[in-house]
Amino acid sequence: MHMSSSGGTGIWWRWGRLLMCGLAVVYVIAPLVIVVILSFSSAPFLTFPPPGLSLQWYESLFGNPVWYGSLLTSIKILIPTAILATVIGTAAAFGMSRSEFRGKSIIAGLIMSPIIVPVIITAVGMFGAFRSLGLFGTLAGLIAAHTVLTVPFVFATVSGALSVIDQRLEGAAATLGATPWVSFRRVTLPLILPGILSGLLFAVVISFDELVVSMFISTPAVRPITVQMWSNVRGAVDPTIAAVASILLLFCLSALVAQFMIDRGGDRRVDR
Repeated sequence: MHMSSSGGTGIWWRWGRLLMCGLAVVYVIAPLVIVVILSFSSAPFLTFPPPGLSLQWYESLFGNPVWYGSLLTSIKILIPTAILATVIGTAAAFGMSRSEFRGKSIIAGLIMSPIIVPVIITAVGMFGAFRSLGLFGTLAGLIAAHTVLTVPFVFATVSGALSVIDQRLEGAAATLGATPWVSFRRVTLPLILPGILSGLLFAVVISFDELVVSMFISTPAVRPITVQMWSNVRGAVDPTIAAVASILLLFCLSALVAQFMIDRGGDRRVDR
């Protein structure tokens, strides 16, 4: 009798957890679904439900030089940002994990500080520094700023990947005559590649979605898509913003799918 009661309680608890998870998913996803629906609205303003379906707001996005130009600016920023952040973050993670020296924890804290320090403080600091360096309102300045913000995510993911591999494999490669570079390229790099790719995806998504720092160091001539969205919301709200938001959502979902595939590939490699 006691076992039956315990089993019944377990079933109710399981269904309760599923219900709460389902409600949480609906609570998070429902606004996103509404935004996607609004992006296909035929109405001249944001209204739900839409009176009809149309692609006019996507045509406005790609036909309006302001929106299309800001979207291209974001793409021009995120590609070099992701590459630089991945290279710098991976090099920093490998150097920190394979060496011991005084002040190591301080340096690690400095690398992770863009995540810890409130972003508004980082934005103000970059604004002052970039004005004196001549990087304010330039594409190079935005790339440098986004790189600083995304390096900690690459550093964290690659450090996690390095912490679980056996360093004796590198020692064995050195014993067999491999140079440090050959050992890294042939032994370490394939093992930490899923972590590197995960960091790369983090850098891409965060750069594409960055707003606060971009607002401080961008100008009307060089303006990422998120800053243009903010400007649009503050003024006359145009349903084009729903089309932009839908593209951002699709981009993030694609990154999540890519991350899932990377994780599966890493698990299969471990199983082998």
